Amino acid sequence: MRIPRSRSPLFLAFACGVVLSGCAVTSGVPAAASAPPATTAPAITATAAALAIPTATPREEPPAVAADPVAIAAQVATAERAVRDHGLTGATLAWMGHLQQRAYRAVAARPEWHDAFLAAVPADLRGVATANLDATADLRATVVPGPDLPSAWRIVAPAPMEDLARYYREAEADFGVPWSYLAAIHLVETRMGRIRGTSVAGAQGPMQFMPGTWAAYGEGDVNSDRDAIRAAARYLRANGAPANMANALFRYNNSQRYVRAVTAYAEVMRAEPDALRGYYNWQVYYLTTKGDILLPVGYGS
Repeated sequence: MRIPRSRSPLFLAFACGVVLSGCAVTSGVPAAASAPPATTAPAITATAAALAIPTATPREEPPAVAADPVAIAAQVATAERAVRDHGLTGATLAWMGHLQQRAYRAVAARPEWHDAFLAAVPADLRGVATANLDATADLRATVVPGPDLPSAWRIVAPAPMEDLARYYREAEADFGVPWSYLAAIHLVETRMGRIRGTSVAGAQGPMQFMPGTWAAYGEGDVNSDRDAIRAAARYLRANGAPANMANALFRYNNSQRYVRAVTAYAEVMRAEPDALRGYYNWQVYYLTTKGDILLPVGYGS
């Protein structure tokens, strides 16, 4: 069996801001020396400038989010359209994906904004926005914020998106598990490989495998994106995928909220593969009693 992981430290990070059940739990591993400080996400501000999407660099980092649900809906519309625009690449695409993430997190943290936000989203984007918001809220609801940042994590740059997309597609071809579900698990577990470190439960690698489960389903290196994605596909197929994705996902992590969230992201990508361009640029946030903390690349090094 894989893991009874309703408390997977990574899957909360996503909910937390990114992933990790670790968002709410510390591992007890000594903090690495010389770890750079985490960045606290700035307070949401209500300014007209917050709605404007800068076109020149440098851009404000992290992207500022507006202060009311209607204004945030306008930002989401801009970001969702931007990540689907193949004319946008590099830093501009990354910035838009980060804005997209932060906007959904802001609304998920304020359930009273839910209806007003969705009503203000353009009709052609409302289905996507509903899926992303509800998935973010589901994962956030699994997190019990704690006072401390994770001491056992390192945050690294992910592998190139083109490489990851190829790994997902290869695993789909070999094992029959839809690529979008593998991408969604990768997103939720470790923000597509950004998080390195063993979870409090002992899970390892970008797809978060317990040692015994890796021994049964893994081949190669548990810390390799490609090897871990293929092991996840083997495990999901052994538990009913693709015919019964809900059961397979529940066996992967025993949480119905997890199942709903992964399914939501996966179905967005299945319908619109370009949605991967946004998700790939979602960052690692850690939900604490002081709020969302951005863990930048280099944290823990």
